[in-house]
Amino acid sequence: MLTTIAAILLVLWFLGVIGVYTIGWFIHLLLVVAIIMFLIRIIRGENPIK
Repeated sequence: MLTTIAAILLVLWFLGVIGVYTIGWFIHLLLVVAIIMFLIRIIRGENPIK
C-alpha cells in the first residue's frame, strides 16, 4: 500500500516537472483566450456567464 502511494506520488511529481515546461505556455494561452472571450461578451452586452 505504501509502495503504491509512493509510486503514484513519484509519477505525479515527474509529470509536474515535465508539464511546467511543456504545457505551461498552452495553459497560459487558454487563459488569455478565455479572458478575451469574456471581455468580448461583456462589451457586446451579453451575459458573460452562460
